[in-house]
Amino acid sequence: MTTTGTELFLDGTALRVTEVAAVARRTVPVNLGIAPAALTAMHESVLLKRELIDTGIPIYGVTTGFGDSVNRQISPAKAADLQRNLIVYHLNGVGPVTAPDVTRATLLIRANCLTRGPSAIRPEVVSTLLRHLDADILPLIPERGSLGASGDLVPLCYVAAALLGEGEVRYRGEVRPTAEALRAEGIEPVVLEPKEGLALINGTAFTSAFAALAVADAAELAYAADVATAMTCEALLGNGSHFHPFVHANKPHPGQGASAELIRGLLDGSGLTTSYEEILVRRSGLEGRGFRTLEHRIQDKYSVRCAPHVNGVLRDSLEWVGRWIDTEINSSTDNPLFAWETGELHHGGNFYAGHVGQAMDSLKVAVASLADLLDRQLELVVDEKFNAGLTPNLIAPRDAEDYESGLHHGFKGMQIAASAVTAEALKHSGPATAFSRSTESHNQDKVSMGTIAARDARTIIELTRQVTAIHLLALAQAVEIRGVHRAAPAIRRVHELIRDHVPFTDRDRRMDHDIHQVERLIADGSVRAAADVADPLFPTDR
Repeated sequence: MTTTGTELFLDGTALRVTEVAAVARRTVPVNLGIAPAALTAMHESVLLKRELIDTGIPIYGVTTGFGDSVNRQISPAKAADLQRNLIVYHLNGVGPVTAPDVTRATLLIRANCLTRGPSAIRPEVVSTLLRHLDADILPLIPERGSLGASGDLVPLCYVAAALLGEGEVRYRGEVRPTAEALRAEGIEPVVLEPKEGLALINGTAFTSAFAALAVADAAELAYAADVATAMTCEALLGNGSHFHPFVHANKPHPGQGASAELIRGLLDGSGLTTSYEEILVRRSGLEGRGFRTLEHRIQDKYSVRCAPHVNGVLRDSLEWVGRWIDTEINSSTDNPLFAWETGELHHGGNFYAGHVGQAMDSLKVAVASLADLLDRQLELVVDEKFNAGLTPNLIAPRDAEDYESGLHHGFKGMQIAASAVTAEALKHSGPATAFSRSTESHNQDKVSMGTIAARDARTIIELTRQVTAIHLLALAQAVEIRGVHRAAPAIRRVHELIRDHVPFTDRDRRMDHDIHQVERLIADGSVRAAADVADPLFPTDR
């Protein structure tokens, strides 16, 4: 892939997760095209395919049936019609319609994989796919129906059907017949040649779309979680020395160290946190006594003290998960493949989404653990038994004589909601890849379940973002009760961002809209931008 200004030329080798997210979320305008070198490779593999078809040899999915029907050879004259039937008989997805950003990511990844060359699909077909993406003509893809092996056959058939001008699409904010949307944009429907239907649907683009966006979203969550930990430390008058470089240099996992370093940067200048060194200076010794009760804890509870060890797992997981997904979205993931340089035809199983499935199962466990961490921090902040003198449930301070005293419950309901959402995140964290099914007459007798794992990761990230939003709302309330002027500058900036969208909670009121507002601030990077402290592991230009 090469870029020129706002143009992105695909070649199937260098597309990155961050670029997928940018195109899928339309954060920057990008004109898409195919790199010249990729055009050459695609043309050559198409020529080889045509030559081999003319020899009369059986070529899987081109002059044979599909899957278990591989032993049924047809004449070359029927090969084009076979591709249409392949698409039609897989249009049986169920469940909710896939979100627009995932659909855009699917179109981009499938196009990129096909530009590598070995798939023997004409460049004009892929160019048409990119025109759909440019015009935001999005097929309505049901989420359910893929096993993550033999490719995302069912979901990607909806992409292929749209290229044929069939079915319905989301276009200009409405669901419209595909043919109508294509006419509006001056796009001609595709007429498939042999192998081209199989090339379009026999790949992992749908699974990888969920995965790529999950990686991008989890990186923002990792940052927001460290912001939450820093604010928790301030709200609880905690011990900032838990994040001292010496501690984490002696357990040098990169993610753990980066988390601690970021928290230190966020707490820089805090007038609310203390340190072990300050405790040593400020507090006298036993002075001859055999026992005394300390006025100040020298260690915080695990959900604060060990936060870098929890978030560090997510951060280190993201490093290798991101590499795996980058590899997947730059691979030829269909079958068969045509080696035009040597004139060879190869049958294999690159459509198997095993790496994506394993990556997503691992990612979702790490993210769910983060939800649990933040839920435990929230409990400490709202519970008067543990919150170091903050009001019960963070209710607005009032004089006892005030009529409103005793009538309000602050963040009691919010903590209940966070606990419920956390439980749901944890429930979804079981490994999907362990549940392989034998299907299609035992041809697909071992499948990856990668699509379900990736969809689960998406769900857990959404749930964890909701928990994080609730926690940040509570922390903004807590810091305000403590005195915002005493907080670290970075925390004051995050507090200001939240207050720009959500008011202080001075009485019982509905707060679901508040949660949605802060969810959005996490997802779009506003929390990171407001804190304005560099992430050592995941800079904004990563």
